[in-house]
Amino acid sequence: MGTLIAVEGVDGAGKFTLSSRLVRAWERAGIDAVRVGFPRYGESIHADLAAEALAGEHGDLADGVNAMAVLFALDRAGAAADLRRMLHRHDVVLLDRYVASNAAYSAARRHEDAAGPTVEWVRSLEFDRLVLPVPDVQLYLQVPVSVAEERARGREQADESRARDVYERDGGLQERTAAVYAGLAARSWVSPWVVVESGAADEIEADSDRLAAQLVDRTAESDGMTR
Repeated sequence: MGTLIAVEGVDGAGKFTLSSRLVRAWERAGIDAVRVGFPRYGESIHADLAAEALAGEHGDLADGVNAMAVLFALDRAGAAADLRRMLHRHDVVLLDRYVASNAAYSAARRHEDAAGPTVEWVRSLEFDRLVLPVPDVQLYLQVPVSVAEERARGREQADESRARDVYERDGGLQERTAAVYAGLAARSWVSPWVVVESGAADEIEADSDRLAAQLVDRTAESDGMTR
């Protein structure tokens, strides 16, 4: 059985870059790793509806915190069987965003913290009701929101297809989301967390082998993997 690792952080934190480098580090170490990104835009009707709502379509759908959270949760639920198959076939399954993303953004929209009722509602919905696989380790990429926003703007300017949505343009929401993420990590919400501090994502290439080993070794005793 493979190790399930989720990479979390605000929009523009550098999750894709970090995820890609971690996968390459595992491959160098002879570990069979695969990356899955959420939301699955272009693959899941629920993810596409959520994206359209955040772009201003579907009336007031985006105004509903629970409605948006359910769409993102159903996107993951549609991939649950595939994730379980991947865990049987690969040493590591790395997720670029997972359930903690739904918890952090939903709580932040309600101005709640990591101990609030929305975080618990998301946990119950996704892990209890939808029976999604629980991550063995969660990695929080902690980057100043101002840096993340600048990256998101640069990405938008370089590629018209990557225009920022209503969440990404809301600096206050991003700040609150970062605070909820920090709280989730401090509480070891659902599973152990590893925090990668500000700036590390840009320098991780040289140190990616150490971080990759650290993440997998957190679950070595329980999953029986040999390294």
